[in-house]
This record gives sequence, C-alpha cells and structure tokens, in this order.
Amino acid sequence: MMAPAIVILGAGALATARRIQALYVERDAGANCQVHALQGRVDADVPFTELGAHLCELYARGTPIVALCAAGIVIRCVAPLLSNKGVEPPVLAVAEDGSAVVPLLGGLAGVNVMAREIAAALAVPPAITTSGELRFGTCVLNPPDGYALADIGQGKRFVSDLLAGESTRIEGAAPWLDDAQLPRAASARLAIRVTPRAWNGREDELVIHPRSVVAAVIGAGAGAGAGAGAGAGAEIVACVRDALDAHGLAPLSLAALLASSDCMADPALAEAAASFNVPLRFAQPRPEDGEPPANLLHAALRIPYEILPNDKDTGVTLALAPLAIDPATIGRARGRLTVIGLGPGSADLMVPAARRALDEASDILGYDTYVKMAGPLRTGQRVHGTDNREEMQRARHAFELASEGRSVVMVSSGDPGVFAMAAAVLEALEASQDPAWAAVELSIVPGVSAALATAAQAGAPLGHDFCMLSLSDNLKPWTIIEKRLRHAAEADLVMAFYNPISRARPWQLDKALDIVRAYRADTTQVVLGHDIGRPGGTLRTLTLGELRSSDVDMRTMVIVGSSTTRKFTSGIDGAEWVYTPRWYE
Repeated sequence: MMAPAIVILGAGALATARRIQALYVERDAGANCQVHALQGRVDADVPFTELGAHLCELYARGTPIVALCAAGIVIRCVAPLLSNKGVEPPVLAVAEDGSAVVPLLGGLAGVNVMAREIAAALAVPPAITTSGELRFGTCVLNPPDGYALADIGQGKRFVSDLLAGESTRIEGAAPWLDDAQLPRAASARLAIRVTPRAWNGREDELVIHPRSVVAAVIGAGAGAGAGAGAGAGAEIVACVRDALDAHGLAPLSLAALLASSDCMADPALAEAAASFNVPLRFAQPRPEDGEPPANLLHAALRIPYEILPNDKDTGVTLALAPLAIDPATIGRARGRLTVIGLGPGSADLMVPAARRALDEASDILGYDTYVKMAGPLRTGQRVHGTDNREEMQRARHAFELASEGRSVVMVSSGDPGVFAMAAAVLEALEASQDPAWAAVELSIVPGVSAALATAAQAGAPLGHDFCMLSLSDNLKPWTIIEKRLRHAAEADLVMAFYNPISRARPWQLDKALDIVRAYRADTTQVVLGHDIGRPGGTLRTLTLGELRSSDVDMRTMVIVGSSTTRKFTSGIDGAEWVYTPRWYE
C-alpha cells in the first residue's frame, strides 16, 4: 500500500501526526509518509493552502489519507469524488490528541487494517463499524499484496451469507486467513478458493487469485521498437489472453510480463503491461539457459515453476508457480532516469510530477545544495550529492545507475532545461555508445525557472519578447556573451541575467551593463530577485541608471526591461507592479 498523507490543520495535531508518521517509517524503511500542514499555521513536511482542494487532490491520486480533524470535515471535502467503492483509497479521521481513530472510506483498500495499526500505536481502540471486520477480525474481501479478488460483487454476497450464519471451507493456501474468526466446516456449502484458475461463476465460492503466472513474450510485436504499429500492444494483450484462456487461468493471476532485455524500449510491451496492470520485467538469457522461450524464464525466475505447453505459435509462453510471486524477484525492471527541476526553492512551486518522481526514485543525484532542497526524502533512498561543477560526471553516473534497472532522479534547481542538468544528461547520452544507456527510460520534467518566479512576483516584466542569458564564462567565451548582449539590447528584448556576478567574476556585470546602457535609457525598469522562493527572499525594483553591481550577488536574478516596460502603484497596500505590454505604440 502507498504510504499515507497525514493531514493536519494546526500545531495542536503535530505531535500526534509525528507519532503516526513514526509508525510507518519504522515499519517500512522506504515509506514516504509525510505530514501535510495548513500553510501559515504550522510547519511540517508538505504545506497546503486549502484543505478541501488538497484532500481532493490526494484522494484523486489514490493516496491514503489520515486527517487529524473532525470526521464531518473530511467527508464533506471528498464527498464530490465518491463514486466507485472498489477503487477508493483508505481515508481515516483521527482526533488531534489521538483519542479516536475512525476509518471512513476504503474498506476494500485496507482502511480497517490501517485503523487497527494506528490505534494500536496510539493505545486506543479503533472505531471500526464494518460488520465483517467486527465478526471475523479481518476483511475477507481485501486479500494481501500478491492476491486479487475475482469478483467484488460475488464477494459481497459471500460475506453476507457468512454473516447470515453460513459456514465456509478454505481450499488453497491462504495463510493470512489462519487467524481469522471465520465460521469453518469441512462440509460447508460455501468455499473460499485460492487458485489461479478462472472463476466459473459459481455463487457458493469466493475465488481469490494468487499472482503466480508469468507470461514470457517472445514475439507478437516485441522488439518492434518505436516504429511498431499502434496495434502492437493490443496484439500482445490478445496473445497473452489467449494463452491464459487455453489453460483456464484468470488474467488476475498474472504477476508480470517478461521479455528479453533487448526489447526494453519496445512501447508495445509497456502498453501491454499497463493494460494488465502488471509490472514489465526483463531478462538476458544465457547459453546454459537452453532454448527460447524456456531460456527466458530460466534466466528470470529463481523459484519453482512449471512451463505450460503452448499449442499455438503466439509468441507467449506461461510459467506457473505454486505460490504468489513477488514481481521484484523476476528478472529486472527497465531503468528510468528522470531529470527534474525543483523550481525556485519553495515546495509549493515544485510541479507535482517532480514530487512524484522524487517519491518513486531509488537514487537521487544532484548538486548537494539542490538535493537538500528536494527533501524530505524517504529513508532508504540513495543520495549521491556532488560538487556543482561535476555535471558530466554526474550525468554519466545517473545513466550507470539507471542501466542497472534503478529508478533515478537527477535534480536541478528551477527548470532542468534552463542552464541546468537536462542538457548535460542529453550530451552524455549522445556521446555514449553503451546500448544499456540507450535502453534507459529517459524523461525531463519542467520546473519553474528563477526568471519566471521573479517575474511573477514583480508582475509581468516578461510579458513580451524576452531572452535568458547567463553571464558566466565558465562554459562559453566572454566574447560570445558580449555579442549576444549587444544583439539582445539592440533588439529591445527584455533580458533575464543568470549567474550575474561572483567572487571569481566581479567585473563582468558592470561590463554587461555598460553594453546594455548603450541601447537602453537610464529610466529602463529593472527587477532584482534575490533567493525568490526561498526563506528570506527579497524583490526590488529600480531603474537601469540606479543599478549598481554591488546590488547583485550570485543568487540574484536580474531582469532588465525593454523600452516599453513600465511600473505603477496600485491597491490599498500601495503595491508596485512591473510589466511589459504585449503591444508597441
């Protein structure tokens, strides 16, 4: 189960929230369990500004919610999203002082299990009202990971019969039911069957499928690469379904799709795995592993299994294990490298996709300062912090880790494509001849750049054509910088200066301003944003004539307006706004 979001509204709930958080961190070293707090009232791990919108966002993402507030508040917030009981995440209300734990939603997603665990940690009884849970001490309709209920509708009827006084017998391995207080009888009419075989529709059976089948995909479009037709994934799905049907196996018994490592970049395979909602795993057969398709299964599986006969040449062969299979033990995953931007530094200005990538990563790389800004990180995530000047080494290291099947995140500040790590990552990939690097799933997640964050606080100085220039000559000659400054100034572009000055380059900003002043009036509006989005950040507006290099340091974003950029004061607070109109007079 995904780690829950613990949501609080005030400082009075923080101590209880931390006790609940400790429960998940201690139980699972990899659990990314964070405390979400109302901004301005209390500092925690994740700030939010409006409770209803935040709870709805968490609920829509399928995140379990532990809300330390009145149950009625939580119910009213998520009520508009309630539709399908079978897919809702667990939602609990907990008293601020920890005196009550009330499961609200997600009975089929383990909410009562969560309630019992949290209540035990807080030394209070859980307020469980589910009849089956109270009678049997477990939710029969919520099997553990590695098992799937065949039909929720039949499951509800089955539990109703048990509650009405019927007995049951258990067929197959169901160790999680050993301690359940189920009414059992060897001759019972009702049966709980744990089997990979498809349910035949009998109403006197509750069928639970162990995920004990692996489908090795040898053909059917595998390896067709990016040029595969739009139907290649559907073709693989159809072949896998045919193979399952031929042996009377349920699709829900599928643990993973397996393919050769040579096919890692095949989108059809990814599409097929997503269709079955199972992991896609890969293996590289060795000569001693025999002939296809057995060699692929031999290379990937380290548990007892049988290869089921394949009467049709569909390119799919099934392996059946006696027990549920942990997909993480099958071969290896396709490595993933995600390059993200943190934004200017404030957590609420980081895009959700970047936060998700961080949450899911096994390894996080970046300049030490930026990696610290990316926190809080999960216990167990491997952090590889480096010096700010080691960009290419960092990019190569990221590909080495990802090519081992790890999920890697490369951290930049601002936007990763603006004077940041995305270019270095792509340069390293282009220069590499390693096919394992080429097989890595690479994605780049945009972020809020320093120029955009500063401009938003000032108003809209980038409202017309603009350019971004780095004044650092570490990676390009100063002559190039001067040439670009002249062209941008002559073109009347608004200019955003990155890396404007440093101890090693104390003279370059003055030189740049001299060039700009040859084309711009002294009254040209200038915006200085220092550490925007970070604690202690400041914003200042002045004119080009007033600007001095002593006003700027390495952490200052300098925005020099065009001839049309203007400033005005408005509002009861006398706020100053700078903007560049979208038209020319």
